[in-house]
Parts: sequence; C-alpha cells; structure tokens
Amino acid sequence: MSYEPGSPECRSLIDAKENILNAMSSLNRIQEADHIRSQLLNIYNELEELHELRRNQENSKA
Repeated sequence: MSYEPGSPECRSLIDAKENILNAMSSLNRIQEADHIRSQLLNIYNELEELHELRRNQENSKA
C-alpha cells in the first residue's frame, strides 16, 4: 500500500490491513483454510470501512 497515513489511527488501520493480507497470503497454501480466509476477508473489509470513515473525518477537518 502506498497510502501515506494522516494520523496514528490511520497508520494503525493500514498496519492491521497489511497484517490481514499477509495472513491470507500465508493461508493460500492450505486447502483446508478456505473458511478462515473468508473470515479474514470479512475482517479486512470491516477495517477498510473504518479506514474510509477515518479518512473522511480527517479530510473534513482540513
């Protein structure tokens, strides 16, 4: 991700999303992990929603 964080909260969300992506990538080699990858994708999407809200809040302050 090349997005430059605007706040510590954004940095934390970016880090969390990157960690989820890394976990999903690691699980790609395990066939029995489809359900776990699906759950991680849902968590990633929730984090993305939080990040979008945070970006909008920061942009409205500027």
